[in-house]
Amino acid sequence: MWRVLLWAILIYVLIVLLAWLFQDRLLYLPHTGRDYIATPDEYGLSWESVSLESEDDITLDGWWLPAEKERGSLLFFHGNAGNISHRLDSLSQFHQLGLSVLIIDYRGYGRSEGKPSEAGTAKDARAAWQWLRERREADRIVIFGRSLGSAVTAELARDVSPAAVILESPFRSVPLMAQQMYPFLPARWLSRFGYHTIDYVTELDAPLLVVHSRDDDVIPFYEGQAVFEAAREPKTMLEISGSHNAGFLDSEPEYLDGIDTFLVEEAGMSRD
Repeated sequence: MWRVLLWAILIYVLIVLLAWLFQDRLLYLPHTGRDYIATPDEYGLSWESVSLESEDDITLDGWWLPAEKERGSLLFFHGNAGNISHRLDSLSQFHQLGLSVLIIDYRGYGRSEGKPSEAGTAKDARAAWQWLRERREADRIVIFGRSLGSAVTAELARDVSPAAVILESPFRSVPLMAQQMYPFLPARWLSRFGYHTIDYVTELDAPLLVVHSRDDDVIPFYEGQAVFEAAREPKTMLEISGSHNAGFLDSEPEYLDGIDTFLVEEAGMSRD
């Protein structure tokens, strides 16, 4: 009996140790797609390849997609898997909304150099913002982030002055999400990552749109609701339907109309 109990304790301790050591591989999933699966050409979108340099000399890969009748620019930060080529449906949607888009791959993702980290994604975001401001002289910039990208977006938006911020499927923080996903582990205390979206939004001055689906099968709806409730005014909540990875397509009419209305009424970005 005691031997069985001892083995159970040793196995649990080993699991906890492995979770602590390899948690970066659970959070960052660049291996799910290093090569492009397609380019904007296949969606009939004008684009150019972009190479950025972060402050710590990491070369980042990205795309710039200019709109024909631009109402503003959008800086796009994607989730924790795949690369920029997996976001072509979203890029097409933002094109329909009259937004020129800069999308980048974080370090270690796609064709970008380096290895992903929390400090690294913050530097990557800053490099993308500076490129838009300096190279494109953009002054009406919407910062958009989906899933992990929502935390990257909120942190950047706290420190700069965007025209508006859109967080899609946001979560409160990595420690809180980890505890929900692995309730059998002391995940909240094991986490070496923060991404405290719920703290960042309390310091935002720009109009905020939070988009979330009640059907989200990865990040529960109440996570986005909590982020929304913590944020300052002006803020808007857009509820959609559909899964974590397809809600923006499953609810496309409501999704596009909700974003368009937000840009006009809260950010002053009309199509004129």
